[in-house]
Amino acid sequence: MFAAAHYAALAVFVASCWGLGRALLGRFGAPAPSDVWLDSAMAVTAGMGIFICVFQAFGIAGLFTRGVVVGMVALGLVAAIPQLPAWLRQVRHRELPAALSWLEKLGMVVLALVAVTTLASPLAPPAAFDELMYHLPYAREVAHSGSLGIYEWLRYPWFPYNYNLLYAGALMVGDDVFPHFLNALAGWTSVLIVYRLGVLHINRVVACVGAAIWLGMGDYSGALIDTSVALFVLAACTALWWWRESPPAASARWLALAAFFLGVAAGSKYQALTVLPLLGVFVLWHERRPRVLAVALLCFLVPCVYWYARNAITTGDPFNPIGARVFGFTNWNAEDYRLQLQDVRDHASLPSVLIWAVLAVPFSAHWKRSAALRAATVFCIYSLFVWTLTSRYPRYLTSAFPLLALTAAVGWQTVFGGIAAKLRRSMPGRDRSGALDRAGRALAIVLLVAAVGVVFYKTREKVTMIAVTPEQREAFLRQHVPGYAVMNYLREHAKGQVYQIALSEATYYGPSPVWGDAIGPWRYSDFIIFPPADYAKKLADKGFEAIAVSLPTATYLESQPGFREQFALMYEKDNAKAYRIRQYKHDRTP
Repeated sequence: MFAAAHYAALAVFVASCWGLGRALLGRFGAPAPSDVWLDSAMAVTAGMGIFICVFQAFGIAGLFTRGVVVGMVALGLVAAIPQLPAWLRQVRHRELPAALSWLEKLGMVVLALVAVTTLASPLAPPAAFDELMYHLPYAREVAHSGSLGIYEWLRYPWFPYNYNLLYAGALMVGDDVFPHFLNALAGWTSVLIVYRLGVLHINRVVACVGAAIWLGMGDYSGALIDTSVALFVLAACTALWWWRESPPAASARWLALAAFFLGVAAGSKYQALTVLPLLGVFVLWHERRPRVLAVALLCFLVPCVYWYARNAITTGDPFNPIGARVFGFTNWNAEDYRLQLQDVRDHASLPSVLIWAVLAVPFSAHWKRSAALRAATVFCIYSLFVWTLTSRYPRYLTSAFPLLALTAAVGWQTVFGGIAAKLRRSMPGRDRSGALDRAGRALAIVLLVAAVGVVFYKTREKVTMIAVTPEQREAFLRQHVPGYAVMNYLREHAKGQVYQIALSEATYYGPSPVWGDAIGPWRYSDFIIFPPADYAKKLADKGFEAIAVSLPTATYLESQPGFREQFALMYEKDNAKAYRIRQYKHDRTP
């Protein structure tokens, strides 16, 4: 019932998004070429963007409430009902594909198997580092306050938080597992878009492989935002291609839609801005009418200008904190900036080997035949180039992963097709093609059996992480979230402010707010590098009652002379400790 309830809620949200999105896109006319499943995925994406913009508007006004969420869902369902019959007719009258070859059937089975592994992933309680450190804490604060506040105790208080507004809405009407489904929805929708693009522009085998690659690379277990940014960038690229393929009279509408999707992406994460130079050049190469460009610019700004304008007004840095070297430091200092860049460099590595075959795409037989493939390849090469120059952190390449997966599938087909062709030429006898085909089928069966085993193992692993009862949830969190027990204890018992040290991963489960971080205005280096008496007084003067500390850090702190005279142990469990500050006075506030 736990899983069924969450999937039922997701189905209602998808239907609502589809209703709003289809109502909007229906005014644009049919894209060229029209595909009912691709059109539906784009409608759902547009609906999600509409939800985000409405939530943002109410949040700016301080009126973002549960009633707004329920009302928007109801509005989308009302919009969906009259459109359903026409959509069902489209589904019935769509052009049916020819009989599938054995290779296409194999691709479909592999794609289905990979999909199975993602179905249980969103059902686990929140346990991923970034979702607990700032994604869900921000969403929770918005849900409680009904406004888009600036919460300085979070690591990134001035980030653009578009997609997190959906998480805030989910927390208003459901539990903290449902945001995982909204993140997964972005992944599943982008997989459908990748698959349909592959079918329309290449072939079904490439579509299955590309969709399976992106499906396997995506994250479906946390309330993060990288996958959602990837969805909106992919949708923008798709709308841009519709723009190029449509008659001039209707093309400007698709350009406006592409700009809107890019605006939603840019309002969700700064990294989405890196695609703007390439796509901007592409647009200006084909369109220079001021009125059309002005409308597109407006559609881009509507979903994201609030975040950048707010940052510029309040801090002087529209890209706070990453623009600090140009616009000046505010909540971060130069050392914080250096540490953040060093952390990114420490995580630098090559992207997944699954996408390396993108380099073979220019040698494909499809290269000359498909302009869409050439455009996608240029986008992928540009994204890899920018990523190499900037971070080389694989997660920062996520916005390009869907198209990288699709183009890489073309590359893998080229590589293995070339190997098969060489084998045919080298095999003696007239039946060499038949023998090679039989060998391929046998290898496919072996790999399929192995894949079934892997899927069973991974799915069972995900199922064991589902926590239905409070006792199961408690056990799961104590096992997977360092410091959960101590932070939860302080959330229930602390009367004053709490400062955490090396327990950022448990921020969501601690008091609200909970202060302390490696960087920012409440950085550890401004407190615990002093003698215990000094930083105890400093914390107490700012209204802190207690500190929560990881066990290794607690061992270090306890070894300092005078620590026990300043701090009294309150609680200890699961490799973490909480101490009361002896100098704390109840009438002090930070």
